This record gives sequence, structure tokens and C-alpha cells, in this order.
Amino acid sequence: MTQLKTKIDLYLKANSKTWDETKVQLQDDMVDGVSSPYIKNWNYDGLEKPTDDQLASYEAAANATETNAVIDATRRKQYLEFQHQLEMIYKDQKNGTTTFKDHCDKVRSDNPKD
Repeated sequence: MTQLKTKIDLYLKANSKTWDETKVQLQDDMVDGVSSPYIKNWNYDGLEKPTDDQLASYEAAANATETNAVIDATRRKQYLEFQHQLEMIYKDQKNGTTTFKDHCDKVRSDNPKD
């Protein structure tokens, strides 16, 4: 199950709007330990608050967005610090090797996106 915020963000983007915490407020009242977040306040000019059905239509896209965010974070960590990357690039240029490209290809193949 994806986050409500992710689905709302996709709804906003589809309607040429961006997330603005002064215009939308989410709340979760947790009933019997069960999370049930909802839109508490909605103040976007020219855009109606999304219905549950509209938000549900973004489930697959929101799932892909959240999954890719985790993959991106993992890739950023595995790419190493930029100083190390620059050192690999310099050595590749100097020695005619492909260490940096090979490293990036491995990070991508180890962490594929859908």
C-alpha cells in the first residue's frame, strides 16, 4: 500500500500543481492501531480535492514512484562519494580503462528499476 502523500503528489502533478504544505494538510487518527490517513484540509485554487477513486487510480504509479525512490537512494550510496568517482574517471582517462563506467553499470544492474 502506497503513501497517501505520494498519490496526492501524482494527482497534483497530473493537474499542473505542486505539493504545497500551506495548501494541503494530511492527518492520521489511528483507530485501534490501524493507520487511516486522510486529507484534513485542501486549499488549491482551481483544483477540487481528489476523491478516493481518483486517488486509488494512482496506486500503481505511486508504488513505482516509492519503489524507485528506494532504488535511487541505494544507488546514490553505492556510487560512492564524488571525489572517489572523479578519481576513477581521471584514472580511466589516463590509463584508457573503463573502471568508472563498469562501476556505474554494476550499481545499475544490482539495483534495477522497473
